[in-house]
Amino acid sequence: MTPTGTGPRVALFVTCLVDLYRPTVGWAAVKLLEDAGCTVEVPAAQTCCGQPAYNSGDKADAKAIAEGVIRAFEGYDFVVAPSGSCAGMIKAHYGELFQDDPNWSPRADALSAKTFELVSFLTDVLGVSAVDARHSGTVTYHDSCSGLRELGIKAQPRALLATVDGLSLRDLPDAEVCCGFGGTFCVKYGEISDKIVSKKTANVALSGADTLLAGDLGCLLNMAGKLKRQGSAVEVRHVAEVLAGMADGPAIGEARKGGKTVA
Repeated sequence: MTPTGTGPRVALFVTCLVDLYRPTVGWAAVKLLEDAGCTVEVPAAQTCCGQPAYNSGDKADAKAIAEGVIRAFEGYDFVVAPSGSCAGMIKAHYGELFQDDPNWSPRADALSAKTFELVSFLTDVLGVSAVDARHSGTVTYHDSCSGLRELGIKAQPRALLATVDGLSLRDLPDAEVCCGFGGTFCVKYGEISDKIVSKKTANVALSGADTLLAGDLGCLLNMAGKLKRQGSAVEVRHVAEVLAGMADGPAIGEARKGGKTVA
């Protein structure tokens, strides 16, 4: 589709991990949104969504961070994130954070109502049914916990992947089972996390796919790290990179020329 710039004014919530480790996911998100006719802006004042503090029980800091996010994004038609985890934090938990605050509660609820994960926004809100992209090879898809359970994201990425020229999608055994990342979980409970991700990479091997996709960079970093330590040749990429036709560069965990590893 040809960008029109006449569609909704969308603010891209880049996410911390995309900003710091995989900016190409952000560029892919912009391309997909602009191809769908959106006017895309990236608010410079954006920060973390507050999920690490929230999940650790630090509600005070989570609220302070959320207030900054609300200020930065409330003036847009929609807020879109290439992450079910971050979108889920805003959409499912901001209302809870401010439920007893008469000043912030309406603002939190309003932002939650117009916040979406990238692929679900394209399909469910904009009605995008196909993408103009090509990717040669076989891929398998992991359903990230927050996107699946908080936002109902499952069929949407598979529907768009089915329209990518040259791509063959294979089922991932136990695709809905956690990869072991879980934000701070993988730090607090490293041994348990390693056992969980080991089962996940074994299932990736069973799928026979040469590329592993997901919609959350945290999950992808976790799985890519394990696959690399196991010596696997499976490439790991964010689904947006494939849907945008921007999967030609180094995969997550691969090394650029000169030896520098990229997320």
